[in-house]
Amino acid sequence: MADDTAHDTLPPSLPGWARLPINRCNLPPVILGGLNFQENPVPLRLDGVFPFHAELFAMLDSLKDAATRAERFIDYMTVHFCLETPEDAGGVVKRHRIKADYTRILRGWFFDSDGREAAVIKGWVESRFGLLTRFHQGRLHAGDDDADQRFAFERAKGVYGTHALDAQLDLLYAYAQYELALLPETHLTLYRGVNGIEDFDILERMGKREATVVLNAMNSFTRNPERASEFGDNVLEARIPREKVFCTSDLLPGRLKGENEVMVIGGAYRVRLSYWSG
Repeated sequence: MADDTAHDTLPPSLPGWARLPINRCNLPPVILGGLNFQENPVPLRLDGVFPFHAELFAMLDSLKDAATRAERFIDYMTVHFCLETPEDAGGVVKRHRIKADYTRILRGWFFDSDGREAAVIKGWVESRFGLLTRFHQGRLHAGDDDADQRFAFERAKGVYGTHALDAQLDLLYAYAQYELALLPETHLTLYRGVNGIEDFDILERMGKREATVVLNAMNSFTRNPERASEFGDNVLEARIPREKVFCTSDLLPGRLKGENEVMVIGGAYRVRLSYWSG
């Protein structure tokens, strides 16, 4: 478990209001959430995930085809987490929550990034990476107790009656990182429709259309700038390290729907506006 207490004597690249003091990752929040990480990323490892599932990744190493690896990963998740036979996992089975597994959570995000499933994912980022949620159906940690309580309620309601949902998301992230590590690119250039840079917490302005901002705990981007332009007056362009990619809409063929959508973990990023109208 990483602890960033020792770094508090240094000027933080990610402000204290955007992070927790500890997380469940090999780097503390102040480091993995900082601007330097965007420019010089290193692999992120959630505590215990790779050692615990070493058999899975050894099997994936033997497969050359990405589609086959995806099938094997889905099969592994189904068996390991008893997704088709939740009664085998022990405890009381909540019949109305049996289907609330990682795929249901992902579909919920792609449908509504402010919904109950999205609250679960944002809460997972807080727990694993120590990056605070800044927005969910309104500004959080801004003196609005109702907004903060609503987020906490949605997050709790989303995981109620489920089985090891956070652990499922842990393994999904590890699998996404396994696949992304096979690519030659260290970064992905991604786009997001916005009204303006002022939509975000701004740490530094480098001009009218370039700034360092703090993104939400989890964010939707796309590989297609034209698609992004459908969702805002401007298009935010960011160079995202692959280590900050949680999932892509094409990671699990046939299971997810999305328009080249990429789910990006938050922190400080240098961004610029491009392909804007007017």
